[in-house]
Amino acid sequence: MLRSLGQRRVTVGDEDVRVVALRTAVSRLRRQIALLTADFPDRRIAEDELADLAAMAGHGVPEVPRLRRSLLLIAGAIGSVSALKPGLTEVRHAVELFGDPPRR
Repeated sequence: MLRSLGQRRVTVGDEDVRVVALRTAVSRLRRQIALLTADFPDRRIAEDELADLAAMAGHGVPEVPRLRRSLLLIAGAIGSVSALKPGLTEVRHAVELFGDPPRR
């Protein structure tokens, strides 16, 4: 998946499997939030960032720093809503597939 680790990028058809995993994880977490009856203060922030991630995944391979920024905003917005922890974990794992952002 990461060339810097001596691995090749894996694709399914014409799609990068990392992008597919990200799109799937984001979609699942968006559904979980939509089904959540309890409201939480930063729900709108989480929904907006998930929409941004979905858009990025829809346009090819996203930029790692932007992915990580969105992940932090989503995690902060969701806070301690335990019902969303599995979905958030899946998104985090999908973001981690893209590797670390470049060092400054």
